[in-house]
Amino acid sequence: MAIHEKSLIDADRLKTAESLVIDGVDVSGHWNTMITPRTLRDYDEHFEKTIMKYGGGDYVYRCWQCGSCTNSCTMYAQNVNFNPRYWIYLTRLGLKDELIKDKDIIWQCVSCNKCTNICPKDVKPEGVMKALAHWMEEEGITEKTPSTKFDEEFWDQISARGRIEDSAVLQNFFKKTGQSLTQDWLVEMIKRMIKHLPLKHLIRSGMNTVFHPKTKSWGKTGDVLKEYVKQQKEAAHG
Repeated sequence: MAIHEKSLIDADRLKTAESLVIDGVDVSGHWNTMITPRTLRDYDEHFEKTIMKYGGGDYVYRCWQCGSCTNSCTMYAQNVNFNPRYWIYLTRLGLKDELIKDKDIIWQCVSCNKCTNICPKDVKPEGVMKALAHWMEEEGITEKTPSTKFDEEFWDQISARGRIEDSAVLQNFFKKTGQSLTQDWLVEMIKRMIKHLPLKHLIRSGMNTVFHPKTKSWGKTGDVLKEYVKQQKEAAHG
């Protein structure tokens, strides 16, 4: 049969002949491309359940491969290799190696939620894309995205002090992501703050950034919170 999704097939498995005759019938042209067979044995039968433990991947098992998610996808309209339906299919089969081939584009989901709104089985494909991206980060398959690094910085401050300091979050986030602290927009924002904010507020903000004050009686509360988060992670990925 004709092959319409060549992007999903490894190039070395596609065999094309300019002139092809089978059993005396000339099938050249649209029918002259064949796929060499292969047998997949390296799969993880528990992988679907692994992704279900990540936030957003809870309902991946509901997918019936109708393709509505990919048809509505904002990113698919820009790049036909961005294919949520296919990745959900691979997840359900436990074909991790096939998923990893697309590690450089899975994270590009823009969370427009068109796929989630149109899905007839309430799979929440957008959540599955995020779950796959987080799994790859945790496994060291891909580097942590800037959004993950921001979340980690936010949590580090909350768990340690029970509060955040906006300037400290921004400064540490920029350091972790290799961004300059003298970006034009940031310099302009600081100028406006100095111009319009009360001096007392500016001094307090600067002092808080240096001395890192804690929420009152945060010590034991912070320990309980960190233990709870630890238990939740162990339960999800254990």
